[in-house]
Amino acid sequence: MKALILAALATVAISVTAAFAAANVVPTSKAGDGAGVISGYTVSNLKHNVNGSNPRNIDSVTFDLDTAPAGGATMKIKLVAAGSTWYSCTNSGVSLTCDTTSPQATVAASDELRVVVVP
Repeated sequence: MKALILAALATVAISVTAAFAAANVVPTSKAGDGAGVISGYTVSNLKHNVNGSNPRNIDSVTFDLDTAPAGGATMKIKLVAAGSTWYSCTNSGVSLTCDTTSPQATVAASDELRVVVVP
């Protein structure tokens, strides 16, 4: 008798579980994976523009890229390898200008030019 009751309870439990599982509704969705080539820019006509009154200070950096950045692109430079300051740039076509006065960049501290342009 106990075996019959246990079998009946197991059947009910399985039926209830199946009923709950059958009630799930999952909306249609998409997933994907892909790859594309990421190429860099070529920098030319680089110029560090020093302050007219204090030539130890770099007031801006200008340079050209081989192609114009996409509209709305993030364009930044970094001048000190161990530092954390990134300077924002603006562009007119392929020509970029980066204001380096806040905080003030100096010739003595500058040891790299790292250019980041992300569409």
